[in-house]
Amino acid sequence: MEQIVLGNSSRPARSVWTAMKRGALGRCPHCGEGKLFKSFVKTVDACSVCGEEIHHHRADDLPAYLVVVIVGHIVVGAFMGVEATSTLSTWQHLALWVPLTIILALAMLQPVKGAVVGLQWALYMHGFGGEADTVESHPEA
Repeated sequence: MEQIVLGNSSRPARSVWTAMKRGALGRCPHCGEGKLFKSFVKTVDACSVCGEEIHHHRADDLPAYLVVVIVGHIVVGAFMGVEATSTLSTWQHLALWVPLTIILALAMLQPVKGAVVGLQWALYMHGFGGEADTVESHPEA
């Protein structure tokens, strides 16, 4: 198995794409069997199948930012295409694009968060490597 060297230790490489795909599908990034979420975007503390601890992940706001960027590109591109080829009124545009934006954002939030957790697991980030996260103090200005 390929080794990845981080700091002073040598660890087996974890497949980033496999872990992100498993996370996006709502499965444990380690085994791919256990559930990753216990509610809409609340992760389980540990995998019920393999026991991998998940509680220490630090997805924070990244999934929401990624969803805004992705949905924004989809909706703005589609809007521009529709606007260039049709003559919809302002109210028709609102009736079309507002619900579509909300539905896309809600549909994408859980898979994107799962992929971020899978990425962190694959790269041994935020406790997935066995070490506790350290908080560095910032010098006062």
